[in-house]
Amino acid sequence: MRKTENQLLVIFGASGDLTARKLVPSLFNLYIAKQLPENFIVLGASRSDMTDDEFRNRVVLESDYLEDKLKDLKEKYIKGFSDKFFYEDLGGSYDTDYSALRKRIEELNSKYGTAGNIIYYLSTPPTLYETIAKNLADVNLTTQNNGWKRLIVEKPFGYSLETARKLNKGLQQYFTEPQIYRIDHYLGKETVQNLLVTRFANSIFEPLWNRNYIKHVEITNAESVGVEKRGGYYDKSGALRDMFQNHLLQIVSLVVMEPPIGDEPEEIRNEKVKALKSLRIMRDEKTLHENTIRGQYVASEVEGELVKGYREEDGVDPNSTTETYAAIKFFVDNWRWKDVPFYVRTAKKMPTKVTEVVIHFKTPHHQIFQDSGVNSKDNKLIIRIQPDEGILMKFGVKVPGQGFKVERANLDFYYSSLAQTHVMEAYERLLLDCMQGDATLYARADEVEAAWEFVDPILKYWKDGKDVRMYGYAAGVWGPENADELIDGVGYWRNPSANLADDSGYCVIC
Repeated sequence: MRKTENQLLVIFGASGDLTARKLVPSLFNLYIAKQLPENFIVLGASRSDMTDDEFRNRVVLESDYLEDKLKDLKEKYIKGFSDKFFYEDLGGSYDTDYSALRKRIEELNSKYGTAGNIIYYLSTPPTLYETIAKNLADVNLTTQNNGWKRLIVEKPFGYSLETARKLNKGLQQYFTEPQIYRIDHYLGKETVQNLLVTRFANSIFEPLWNRNYIKHVEITNAESVGVEKRGGYYDKSGALRDMFQNHLLQIVSLVVMEPPIGDEPEEIRNEKVKALKSLRIMRDEKTLHENTIRGQYVASEVEGELVKGYREEDGVDPNSTTETYAAIKFFVDNWRWKDVPFYVRTAKKMPTKVTEVVIHFKTPHHQIFQDSGVNSKDNKLIIRIQPDEGILMKFGVKVPGQGFKVERANLDFYYSSLAQTHVMEAYERLLLDCMQGDATLYARADEVEAAWEFVDPILKYWKDGKDVRMYGYAAGVWGPENADELIDGVGYWRNPSANLADDSGYCVIC
């Protein structure tokens, strides 16, 4: 296990929701588990006028997100955690002289012995990333001659390939690529990481993980909620940018990648980049028309309650053509995956919240139980990323009695069954990895750009292509009815729960 050195965490945008909701609870879990270094402090920096004590009250002592965790702990123990937090007011803008910030960092470093090691966490809009990086560099807060410096940036990392390249280039003026950690909380989930172990640590899977045995691969990310309070942001983004380009293509890369030489971060990241670069980019309109579907949820009655449509949500253009449902069929141009279709979908207002990878295996070449109905029930390996994290295998067994009637049986494992094991939350794991200098679960510049290279032509086609349709689907159903046509000849999507809506699922709304 890597050593966690003494260090200082500086959070830009510390007065925002992410700090209180995700970052501080994750740090608290690490504190409870005694995984923080002996000398560790947090300096919040933003444009809000606060004292150290006011910041501690806001994110620790009076935080709704820590209330249950603090309930039964001794006051001295809680104080030990809250005393690690400090605050620096940047004034009215992030684009300002950081000399005062540097002075505060030097004072804290000297007093608390953090050895000059600093993580800068940018919990701000991406438009501020380069500005903050430049201002840090201007006062020599990026140099590594006195302790290491690391930079964590949140998604969205770019709005297109062009903007991602520009953002990469902007940050790399002030930080070297090994210093930059692009966070994707999906990669912090235990079951996403378990994709690597399932594949490469088990001889019952890896020999079958190719075009000879796998018929197709299906990945579903479904959310039961709508856009909630993010209507303004989401309407400029959409499902493809918000989920597919980053989270889901990261999962695709772990399914597709070749075995790395070892478990070192760069070895794994090298293979992920190769996997993303092997995706067949769709450029012509005919291919894009046949292999992509976009949809938008419309008003519906779900379990007796009226649910408003996407265009009625706060902050959304009443004539919006932003997709809340995206389904893509694509192929991978390499030896392992030649001609194996991949089906990936992401959507809001689905019947349930679920993210899973389904590996559909081919039926045996010689069928001796053809009258048993087994042909329509292929073997499946289902890796559930959330909720009820675990793995499910579906395979054929004989039904008791005369003859050879075959039925599918389940063999499952759930992480919740590991009663004595603490499963780290995503941000908890990713923060600790960065503290230890492990970039395995962080995206590299070329990785981000490879993902955008695949997505850009789809977005361009949806914006400017001819005969592009936006299909409506009732809130609470599994997307437009014609989504199953994408899997023509293979079957239909695996929908892990019943349809909750009272409406049909198909219409053309533009």
